[in-house]
Amino acid sequence: MKVLVTGATGFIGGNLARMLWRDGYQVRALVRPGSNTTAIDGTGIEPMPGDILDRKSVARAAQGCQALFHCAAAYTFWSPDPKLVYRTNVEGTATVLDAAGDAGVPKIVYTSTVSTIGFAPGGPGNEETPLDPKILTGAYKRSKYQAEQVALDRAAQGLPVVVVNPTAPVGPWDVKPTPTGRVVLDFLKGRIPAYISTGMNLVDVEDVAAGHILAMKKGRPGQRYILGNINVTLMQLFSMLGEITGLRPPRWQVPFWLVTAAGYLDQMVEGNLMGREPRIPVEGIKAARHPMYVDCTKAVDDLGLPQSPVEKALANAVHWFTEFGYLKRKAA
Repeated sequence: MKVLVTGATGFIGGNLARMLWRDGYQVRALVRPGSNTTAIDGTGIEPMPGDILDRKSVARAAQGCQALFHCAAAYTFWSPDPKLVYRTNVEGTATVLDAAGDAGVPKIVYTSTVSTIGFAPGGPGNEETPLDPKILTGAYKRSKYQAEQVALDRAAQGLPVVVVNPTAPVGPWDVKPTPTGRVVLDFLKGRIPAYISTGMNLVDVEDVAAGHILAMKKGRPGQRYILGNINVTLMQLFSMLGEITGLRPPRWQVPFWLVTAAGYLDQMVEGNLMGREPRIPVEGIKAARHPMYVDCTKAVDDLGLPQSPVEKALANAVHWFTEFGYLKRKAA
């Protein structure tokens, strides 16, 4: 079975492409010229030159494929040009899905995010929890919400699109790294002196990859499936990392106003003056005000989503960052 993966040079897409390849699929990866291909190097994955904003190149890469996984996205809480985030996430999604329709791909899985799941008062949210888009902060979350609406609209028009909503994955091949991976890496480098009161849903990135394949096989077009595992506080995450590494977790909790002030200062110096991504992105701080706790029962029951221990996934992330030299690198 031949499949196409966009975003295969990224975290989720890279782990997905590798899993598909190990499982015997003929895997094509849409790769922009000059991209870092570490996540798929040394495999039998076939790089296909193209861009998610180029409909013809996507349709050409998807020709003859029985499935397409659209994982590519601008996943960042800071960008020197927010318009590029919208263009990549919204226009790119529309382009890829329309190209898949042009190529007659019978199965399509779109990678959304947990950020499009609503907050449930008194408990975790699920696929049916309504979301007020007005509460979304920043270009990333807003653009992914709009992109998900594009995917659901195409599904309503008859395109065979299944939507998956990963939570906060951890594990190997986090090349960039992602915002969650950066938290792990900063902990390893001793850069986290304190913590804030927030939380998230953690999941093994391998389970997320498996969830994509299960969504292709068992998912219903037009439906959403949260790919996650366990809800933890940020302090619990640091405690798990402390157990794994022997490093001391941060001991002091700081108020949001103090972290927000530090974030704006960091944004002014590193973002505006130096033109590089701040270590304390304001969008990330604003997003952390609401713990992202969710219920993953639908994906577990309907798809058979694995629920591997997140401690093992964190240990794998620590090992991968160490083996690939991230602890020896200076901050960009």
